[in-house]
Amino acid sequence: MSEKKPKYGKIIEGAEQLSLGISMVVAVLIGVGLGIFLKNSFGIWWLLWVGVFIGVAAAVLNVYKAYKKQVQEYEEYKDDIRYKNLYNKDDDDEEY
Repeated sequence: MSEKKPKYGKIIEGAEQLSLGISMVVAVLIGVGLGIFLKNSFGIWWLLWVGVFIGVAAAVLNVYKAYKKQVQEYEEYKDDIRYKNLYNKDDDDEEY
């Protein structure tokens, strides 16, 4: 018995990839907003850059989480018989 694939699988997969880009932009914007708030609240100019750093760090964390998820999905195919020959090749021994 074969598994039934979702009707909108490609659309959902595309939305997940799009959400990574959106989450990166939102993370940086929230960090900048936090930095502006801290700068205006305390009057210390470098707190803006602390907020920017926090936003960029959050964006990098989002990319890392997406990478780990992709690696996990990639690992699931190693035992699939359809892709068995692709994993047994030595890429170092290829001649061009």
